[in-house]
Amino acid sequence: MSLVLKKPLVIFDVETTGLDIVNDRIIELSYVKVWPNGKEERCTYRFNPDGRNIPEESFNVHHISLEDLKDEPLFKEKADELLSVFMDADIAGFNSNRFDIPILAEEFLRAGKEFNASRHHFVDVQIIYHKREKRDLEAAYRFYCGKEMENHHAASCDTDVTYEVLKAQVEHYEDLNGMSIEELSKDYSSHTLNVDLAGRFVWTNDKKVAVAINFGKYRGQLASEVFMRDTGYYGWICNADFSRDTKRVATLIKFGKIEELK
Repeated sequence: MSLVLKKPLVIFDVETTGLDIVNDRIIELSYVKVWPNGKEERCTYRFNPDGRNIPEESFNVHHISLEDLKDEPLFKEKADELLSVFMDADIAGFNSNRFDIPILAEEFLRAGKEFNASRHHFVDVQIIYHKREKRDLEAAYRFYCGKEMENHHAASCDTDVTYEVLKAQVEHYEDLNGMSIEELSKDYSSHTLNVDLAGRFVWTNDKKVAVAINFGKYRGQLASEVFMRDTGYYGWICNADFSRDTKRVATLIKFGKIEELK
């Protein structure tokens, strides 16, 4: 295998009650954890969604019902166990930068556990694929691996397929062959300059000295200066429907703790 690992890599996928990162819940999470020595560990968790309904459109995607989950633990009951899986690792997935990672971080923060994005390099297999071939996971599997997905939208299937595609991608493209996860993350992750996982705050450059706001009327302005000038803006963020991770980042900026974001 030509995938270069300097530390463990967790490839994961989630199924959820819906697509709202702030309000929906993870109901299934599967991962493959790969160590630099080639050791692999696989696991799948299911979670009770803690009172959240599963709409028909979501059920039609993953075919997991509330009845299937009634005896499963809440996410918070497994949060420490899962955090230990991700804590020492880089992270990969398919469309994970925009959805899986932010909703996972939200679940950890809801459980009172900190998920600090700065500790990880992220590789989104979808970004590599879209930059190179412009297709979805099923087509990526067919293109890179010459196989057909048999259990599409089951988290365990999607996880294994994503891992296979990532390995095939670094072998398929000569310039990716031998790249480390850090190098792949730099070139193929939209999180490169994101401070929070949702990208509401971004570093002004790769030296990570100052943070700019990346949405709304203050887009492009330094967050610390906006918070000083518009004294109610920080409070509005804290009370609005932003993710817990975004609010955590805003608080650290507000109180001059930008070093903790690096």
